[in-house]
Amino acid sequence: MRSESIMNKVINVVRASLPPFEEYVEEISDIWESRWLTHTGPKHQQLEKDLESFLDTPNVELFSNGHMALELALRVLKVKGEVITTPFTFASTTQAIADVGLTPVFCDINETDYTMDVDKIEDLITEKTEAIVPVHVYGNICDYKKIEEIAEKHHLKVIYDAAHAFGETIDGKNVANLGDVSMFSFHATKVFNTVEGGGLTFADDALCKEFAAIRQFGMYGKEDAEMLGTNAKMTEFHAAMGLCNLRHVLEEINKRKMAYERYIERLTGVEGIYICPQKENVSYNYAYFPVRFNEEIFGKSRDQMANELIQNGIVPRKYFYPLTSDFTIIKEKFVVQDTPIAGKIADEILTLPLYAGLSEEEVDRICDIVMK
Repeated sequence: MRSESIMNKVINVVRASLPPFEEYVEEISDIWESRWLTHTGPKHQQLEKDLESFLDTPNVELFSNGHMALELALRVLKVKGEVITTPFTFASTTQAIADVGLTPVFCDINETDYTMDVDKIEDLITEKTEAIVPVHVYGNICDYKKIEEIAEKHHLKVIYDAAHAFGETIDGKNVANLGDVSMFSFHATKVFNTVEGGGLTFADDALCKEFAAIRQFGMYGKEDAEMLGTNAKMTEFHAAMGLCNLRHVLEEINKRKMAYERYIERLTGVEGIYICPQKENVSYNYAYFPVRFNEEIFGKSRDQMANELIQNGIVPRKYFYPLTSDFTIIKEKFVVQDTPIAGKIADEILTLPLYAGLSEEEVDRICDIVMK
C-alpha cells in the first residue's frame, strides 16, 4: 500500500539534479581565495576539459546558456539567408535563427521519433539555403547519415540542437561529434546542468578562438574588439556546479532509466497510447518520457489527460505545443511552411514526469491515473 505522503505529493514534470551540498561548497571554496568569478576562469577551463573527455570530442566551448551558444554558432559559421529547421522544438531553436537575421524554413517531422523528416529536406533547399539546424528531440537522434549526405551534396552547414541528447551515442559515436557544430543546453532541467549554461562541440580547432572572442564582446585580446560580439560568458559558480554534476551524471542517468523502464512496463500495449520505440544502436540518456494520446482510440484527448493529471497533483507538459511556426511573431515575420505531421504530434503529445529520483511508486501513481 502506498504511503499517504506519496499520494499527496505534487510531482512536477522535471526536477533539477544537484550534487551533495557539501561537495558544491568544497568546489567553490577556492573561488573565495582567487576572487576569479567569471571571464574564462579556472573552473570554466576545467569544465571544458572534463566535458571534452566525457563527450569524447576534441573541442568544447562554454557559454552563459544554450540559446546564446546556438546564436553564436550561426554567427561564427557566417551562415546567411535561409536555414532549414524543425517547428517541433522549443522556442529557442527558431528564435535563435531569426534573432541573427536568418530565415527559418520549416521541415516536417517523421511520426516515429519526431525528428526532422530527412526525405523532405531537399525539396526545401533553394539558392538561399546555407544551413540545416536539426533537433535531437527527447534524445531521439536525427538520421545524421542522411543529413550529412544532403549537406555535402548541397554544400550546407549542419548545426545540431542537441539540447536533449547530452551523453548519448549512436553507432558508437557520441552525438557531440555530429555536424559542423552541436549545441548543448545545460539548463537546470537538463540531464546535465550548470544551473544555467550551454556549450558547443566541434572538430575544427580554428573555431576555438572565434567562440572565445565572440562571447567576450568580440575581443581576441584585452584591448581591441575586432568583431561585434556579446557577453555570453559562463561564471565560475556555474562551472563549479557543472564540475560537481558531471561526476554524478552517469548515476543520475541510471536513475532516470529505472523510472523510464517502469513507465514502459506499465504503459506498453495500452490502446491509444503511443510511446517512441528505442533503437538498438543508440545509448540513451532518458531525458524525457513523451507519450501521444489518440483520442479516438484511448477515449480521452491529450488536453483531457493533462487536466486529469494536474487535478491529481501531477504536472505534465505539452512539450512541444504549439509548434514554433505557430508563434505569433514567427507568422508575422516569415512565410511558414505546412508541416501536417508536426501539427498532429503537437496536438497529441504529453511529456510525463521523468527525473532522477522519481520513484517506482510515483510512476505507478501517474500510470494509475492515466489508465483509470
